[in-house]
Amino acid sequence: MSAIPGLEDLTVFRVEVADGVATVIIDRPPVNAQNSAFRDEITRIFDVLHESADVRAIVLTGAGKTFSAGADLKDRPDATRPGAFPRHGRAVRAGFDCVMECRKPVIAAVNGAAIGAGCVLALVCDIVLVAEDSFMSMTEVDVGLAGGVAHVLRHFGQSDARMFLLTARRLSGTELYRMNVASGCYGKDDLLPAAQAMAREIAGKVPLAVEAAKRAFTLNEYMPLREGYVYEQTQTALLAKTEDTKEALAAFAEKRKPVFKGR
Repeated sequence: MSAIPGLEDLTVFRVEVADGVATVIIDRPPVNAQNSAFRDEITRIFDVLHESADVRAIVLTGAGKTFSAGADLKDRPDATRPGAFPRHGRAVRAGFDCVMECRKPVIAAVNGAAIGAGCVLALVCDIVLVAEDSFMSMTEVDVGLAGGVAHVLRHFGQSDARMFLLTARRLSGTELYRMNVASGCYGKDDLLPAAQAMAREIAGKVPLAVEAAKRAFTLNEYMPLREGYVYEQTQTALLAKTEDTKEALAAFAEKRKPVFKGR
């Protein structure tokens, strides 16, 4: 395991790096709830990993039996203070945006309960893998709050999204896999190794091409089909001129493992 400069003094997370893969572990007992320290650290972590040459893919998971039980209700903004809610909302969005904007692909390894903001955190990752006995739940309607609709709609069908949010039901890992919300469903002990193996597989691809693909997914979500495809073609043209693409083509022709330099 190697250390990443800038991430030595974490209190809510642990970050382990090996074979080009960073495993980011939420470690805030007892249930990995999200407070201001959580949001500050996750933003810093993903900003640092975004620029780290040693990291090509990321796995995000939780310590213990919980992925994240959502927002820490002891850390809610004071409704009597002017400006408290906009400031709080901006910080919450930053804690999700940093994952989506990170140029390295992020795999969520949902090892247990992912509730409310914890569910959203899993859904902003590029790939979702779940443990069989994990579950997701959006409990906002139970406590008189709202939020998460936009992110839920990115992964659930229309009827399922409404059922999920309006009933606040718990959906197990096996149900999430059946509903195509998750790309894989594993036994508890197999989840993290499977996520890390997938991350290593991604880390072995041409780094600039992987980054371009993630960028295209993010942009194409809000672009018409033709414009989205035109954008992808411009990226392919740019990649064709890079050293790594030339190395990938040469290695394929010579039947050897490529050596990428990230340029």
